[in-house]
Amino acid sequence: MNRMITTFRSLSAGKATGAALAAALVVSAPVAWMAAPTPAAAYSGNLDAAVQALRGISTMRADFTQTDRKGQTVGGVMTLKRPGKIRFEYEKGVPLLVVSNGRSLTLVDYEVNQVQRWPITNSPLGALLDPDRDVKKYGKLVPTGVDDVLSVEVRDPKKPEFGVITMIFLRDGGAPGGWELKNWVALDAQNNRTTVRLTNHRYGVSVNDSAFRYRDPRRTTRRPR
Repeated sequence: MNRMITTFRSLSAGKATGAALAAALVVSAPVAWMAAPTPAAAYSGNLDAAVQALRGISTMRADFTQTDRKGQTVGGVMTLKRPGKIRFEYEKGVPLLVVSNGRSLTLVDYEVNQVQRWPITNSPLGALLDPDRDVKKYGKLVPTGVDDVLSVEVRDPKKPEFGVITMIFLRDGGAPGGWELKNWVALDAQNNRTTVRLTNHRYGVSVNDSAFRYRDPRRTTRRPR
């Protein structure tokens, strides 16, 4: 486990990689899904379906597994609340927390008492955190060859340092919009991959805004942010 934590710290050492890690914890999509997209017009309807699936989530809780570029995996629970709030609570023994309050994304390392923060405005991360703003602007559909699978790649060509996020949806009549977000892949500017898979989705759960605050380890007497 200590080796895993060391790997995560190395991943979050720079702004771009840390943002990708904090944004995305997905499971690897097949390489074919990462191919160059066909013309957007041919797939605009499906892109709309993915956007509506994200917009249909008011609150959600799901279990996640996160895999780094070396194949090491750790799990936890993800909590999402629109607009813009997300929390990745890692399993026992991993002293890390990733949380967004709707304005900024924060990575907290309780073992070394370190806090790193990145704005989510105008970055591809907003595709997940605020689909009203970013999916259509930065996203494009990647063909999968499977009718029941959608793959949406999100990047800002003007800000390559933020990397790329590819979200994978499976058709599911019980999910908002009829499509369920199953995983995503984050590639940083150095082409390092972080993948996250979601399972056991629970929609419409009660989530208090206090879930998106954190205890600042730099001052033990400081109130939760």
